[in-house]
Amino acid sequence: MKYVDEFRDPVAARRLLDELRITATRPWRIMEVCGGQTHTLVRQGIDELLPAGIRMIHGPGCPVCVTPLETIDRALALAARDDVVLASFGDMLRVPGSDGDLLSVRARGGDVRVVYSPLDALRLAAAEPGREVVLLAVGFETTAPTTAMAVLRAAELGLENFSLLVSHVLVPPAMTALLDAPDCQVQAFLAAGHVCAVMGWTEYEPIAARYRVPIVVTGFEPLDLVEGVLMAVRQLEAGQARVENQYARAVRRTGNTAARDAVRRVFRIADRPWRGIGPIPGSGLELTDEFAHFDALRRLAPDVPASTEPAECLAGAVLTGTVVPTDCPAYGVRCTPRHPLGAPMVSSEGTCAAYHAAGRERSPR
Repeated sequence: MKYVDEFRDPVAARRLLDELRITATRPWRIMEVCGGQTHTLVRQGIDELLPAGIRMIHGPGCPVCVTPLETIDRALALAARDDVVLASFGDMLRVPGSDGDLLSVRARGGDVRVVYSPLDALRLAAAEPGREVVLLAVGFETTAPTTAMAVLRAAELGLENFSLLVSHVLVPPAMTALLDAPDCQVQAFLAAGHVCAVMGWTEYEPIAARYRVPIVVTGFEPLDLVEGVLMAVRQLEAGQARVENQYARAVRRTGNTAARDAVRRVFRIADRPWRGIGPIPGSGLELTDEFAHFDALRRLAPDVPASTEPAECLAGAVLTGTVVPTDCPAYGVRCTPRHPLGAPMVSSEGTCAAYHAAGRERSPR
């Protein structure tokens, strides 16, 4: 296959779905980890086309959604300072903090710039040497290499007005935390292809062996996901638990070694709180001692009050797959894409946003 349209062929999809119906002899619960996968499943209605016994559980793989509320509040405080330029990806600007979002800070005069790459923030710092440029560095293993590259380049250039508010998180520890939960229902995973394109899948092999769960690395097109579900169900039906790679056109077992080396040089593994979920040991990245002078928290020490989440928002339960967005009483009523209570409603990878865009109605109570 060469073109995107080939991965959206309805005839091929029907063939895979028919094979899935023949293969599945009992109910199975499969979690797709990534928010991009969730959006394809919901937008295309794939989750509703699967055999009745196959249930998709939407996972916490939306980096915007799991960025800690404390980090958002610190970004708001930094963006309000006259001596700071806050650089951020666009999908972070409407994520609600305890009191407003980055768009509202910009409306009040804060200097918030949208960047498309960490290197854009680096260029801002070089162009405005009299001001501190802080990059809100979020994302999974997919975006961590570009952040690492920006730090390495800043060190080479000797830039003293460039720093990071780091909130990079890691997928495997989150999967382990979900599997360790007493109410875990996940029997197999669809792993995110773009993460594995960087990191490979060697980190998933111990998880599959320890917890006896199949893990299938998939892409993000409809046929990728339907085939991934079929591959997972085949393993479940056979009593197998290993890592398989559906996304062979983009992913290799060892990933991108140059990207991995850059991340390991600049960052080290650290504990990290996840918004709506709580602390997950070893699930985040922080700057190593060699590059700690690029840490905005150390350099600028933003002072923020204790962060508070809206009590009616069920974002944490949505992120862990305990409920679906339409189970939330605020969904579509007090929480909408224009006025979100939680990050999953505003992020382009958020589960609540996916349901709302697809017109899914709130569950009757």
